[in-house]
Amino acid sequence: MIVLRSLLCSAVRHIGVSSFWKLNVSKRKTGAALSVQRWCSSETSGLSSDPLSSGNVKYEQLKKYFVRRLKATYNRFHSIPDYSVVCGCHHIYFVKDDGIYRADKIGSKLEPEQVLNLEHVSRGKRRTKAESSESFQWTIQRIRLSPQEKHLAATLKSSHREELRCVVVRLFPSHHILLELENVFSFEWATDDVLFYTTLEGLRSSCVSRLDLSSDCRGQISSVYEETQPDVFVEVALSRDRQILTINCNSRTSSEVMLVDATKSHLEPLVIQPRQLDLLYHVEHWKGWLIILANTGPAKEYQVMQSPISEPSMASWVSLFSPGLGTAIKDMDVVGDYCLLVVNTPACTLALTVMSLSNPKETYSIQLPSWACAIDTKKPGLADQQDVFEFLLSSPVHPPVPFSLDLRKGLLLSATGKQAFSKSQEKYFTTRLEACSQDGTLVPVSLLHAVPVEDLSSVPLLVHVYGSYGRDLNMEFCPVKLFLLEQGWALAYCHIRGGGERGLSWHREGKVEGKEKGVEDIQACLHELFSRGVSFHSIAALTACSAGAVPVGALCNRKPNMMRAVALQAPFLDVLGTMEKPSLPLEDRDEWGDPVGNLSHRHIIASYCPLHNITPQLYPSMLLTAYSGDPRVPLEGVLRYTKLIKKAIRSHIGTTLKSDFEQAPNIVVNVQPGVNHLGPDDLVQTLHEEAFKLAFLYAELGLDTLLPRRRRKSYSSKE
Repeated sequence: MIVLRSLLCSAVRHIGVSSFWKLNVSKRKTGAALSVQRWCSSETSGLSSDPLSSGNVKYEQLKKYFVRRLKATYNRFHSIPDYSVVCGCHHIYFVKDDGIYRADKIGSKLEPEQVLNLEHVSRGKRRTKAESSESFQWTIQRIRLSPQEKHLAATLKSSHREELRCVVVRLFPSHHILLELENVFSFEWATDDVLFYTTLEGLRSSCVSRLDLSSDCRGQISSVYEETQPDVFVEVALSRDRQILTINCNSRTSSEVMLVDATKSHLEPLVIQPRQLDLLYHVEHWKGWLIILANTGPAKEYQVMQSPISEPSMASWVSLFSPGLGTAIKDMDVVGDYCLLVVNTPACTLALTVMSLSNPKETYSIQLPSWACAIDTKKPGLADQQDVFEFLLSSPVHPPVPFSLDLRKGLLLSATGKQAFSKSQEKYFTTRLEACSQDGTLVPVSLLHAVPVEDLSSVPLLVHVYGSYGRDLNMEFCPVKLFLLEQGWALAYCHIRGGGERGLSWHREGKVEGKEKGVEDIQACLHELFSRGVSFHSIAALTACSAGAVPVGALCNRKPNMMRAVALQAPFLDVLGTMEKPSLPLEDRDEWGDPVGNLSHRHIIASYCPLHNITPQLYPSMLLTAYSGDPRVPLEGVLRYTKLIKKAIRSHIGTTLKSDFEQAPNIVVNVQPGVNHLGPDDLVQTLHEEAFKLAFLYAELGLDTLLPRRRRKSYSSKE
């Protein structure tokens, strides 16, 4: 399926969330957790009389409690469905702790056979010092089979690096590792002996190479394409029918796609449409035709186009389908003779639109269950049904549920084989709200809760925000979110401008000059929630990661009393300073503006930048989780922000009567080792990080860990 994602995080992690944490915690090696050296600091003098002391002792005691609770929660979901299984012509391939295994598709009683042992990767002299350490672990990211199962390729992510290693395994006549390729990002088999792949250098993927394993070439590697534009990210992808391979060169403002005939992989790549400013497009294949998703529709939103593969340029594109007003296309796939679209409706719910490619006028829509917030589509196997579309639906608090759509009949089935909409009412509520922002724009809010809205007035609230790069908020299943609902919390997801929930225009409205709108949107969302009787400011917290910290930090400067606590992960807080240093990795002027070359941009950034607008006042308590080697958000910016905000709070306290405030906020910096911008790859380390976050929230919001249970009893008695 075509993936429309931000380049900021595209180089980080391929693995699905469920594949990451499905393994039983008790079976994981704990060496990594024991060897990890963390430190939490408040950057104070260390005196216990300091009103900004982080109180790490109380956090640590609570953390131990939450580690135990989270382990139990994760273990409840160690066997939920995911798409880590890969179907070949003859075998099914799946991942275990120590490698990749395969079993016969015919249901043989033979034990599964291991085809890749992770202990055998980089054996002997090539093994690095990190790989030889007791705490080192590989995580399998992607698996690709060659057309006739002659070869398998898999990328591995280490717990010590951000780069990926690709291992190529010969499967026939006997399985063994042929070679290993460093820093591989994307890869696809064109034939049984030809693998195309891109390599990652720092945060850039710009080179496409071709590995030929035929008897004549014996592992020869040749260069296929090299991108010269620094803001362009390159990936390779295989069409669902495996007929064409595409080289996708995307920046945030333009696209250029090249075709390689998978059956004639020696041919030079053919450019479909040369890049031009503000033209974004993505390509699939159907019976000699290109099916193109391009932002050439009304208001520069995505629509479906078609052109013959013999004349692929834009002059030959013909429109097949444009969504209605307020409906945004999020993804496209071609399954059999159908084009399938994942869309966000005007109500900000997920739906499927199915169009017959034989007769484009035959188009119908499938409304998905109201609780569905995320969709994960199954990558086609080598012998899958042509007109059945399989996918998983989930939400932050609903584990993935398998569904299949019979495209000919328009019949949506759940895993049980019963019609999906005959299911009883779900255990948890999903309420869709809209908040009116300062300029009159309605901002969607997804509210997840365990009791009716009218009973939410005294429950703690955790509000999630992002709003950058055209990316939707991550709303896949997370055991921690379910744990919070079970403990009596409510969760709100604010889909502010700058994100992608309502299409490309939603992103355009919230970037560069529109960054202020994202701050106004959060304020409106909080006001809407509180005015509806959902929680109240003294037991509400905001959470965000990476660029999502910008609108949160800006709101804290302007309206610090709207929430009691803030938890930020890998927080981007110094927008002005970062944009002034082009040598830093997060050099993204299309999103934030150019403060060096554009005076207007400089004034705009300076008006909201969290670090440059700190003033003496009482801020919410803050937990800032940062990573020592993060290449996207340097640690120095987080530490500088911490120092300045502590100084501002001290200045305010020094000039204020003690009776005028109840409690000084705690500002906690939790520095974790490693370079992964999105957090640790190791499950044990993840549990400890999440448990510390929960300890911080419970302590700062003054919550009793046992209170939610008593609350739930009272709710049940009311019902």
